[in-house]
Amino acid sequence: MPFPTPRLSRLSGARNPAAPSGTGSPEVRHRPRRSAALAAAGAGLAVLAVGAPVAYATLGAGSSPQPRPATSIASRGEAYIESRLFFGTERPDGGAHVTDRQFLAFVDREVTPRFPNGLTIQDGRGQWRDSNGVIERERSYELTLLYPASEARVRDPQIERIRDAYEKAYAQDSVARLEERTTADF
Repeated sequence: MPFPTPRLSRLSGARNPAAPSGTGSPEVRHRPRRSAALAAAGAGLAVLAVGAPVAYATLGAGSSPQPRPATSIASRGEAYIESRLFFGTERPDGGAHVTDRQFLAFVDREVTPRFPNGLTIQDGRGQWRDSNGVIERERSYELTLLYPASEARVRDPQIERIRDAYEKAYAQDSVARLEERTTADF
């Protein structure tokens, strides 16, 4: 739906064709200062009137005025699964927090043997309601694993073993797991 073109007839002093017969806008004579202000306002409205249909066409119904390139992003790379695990460091039983050294030892022992091709670890801050109903704010780790989608059936039980091992080793209620299908190119 195109935007209507604003009528500038009053600014230009011309008769307004949309007005009922005999009530047209009379020609208006302005003092120089007011004339300059009205001219600036008219120029601003003209810019808006010209720009609005362009913006509407660009953001409109989803059709692109130019064809998309033959190569799309989705055609690069291969199908992969990105699994992200979120490890808390506070223990609901009140025990000592999991240290960096303990977490990295856990990664070396439980994760690297199952995912030797690589992984990413990020430090974080999280919030979690524990099994006692207490909201815990804690330092956490986000572990990202990326593997071919064709390996999903083999990788799924390996990831579950990692989650179970961490929960048991550090008295955790849970290790959150998030998965997304994606494409990757190395």
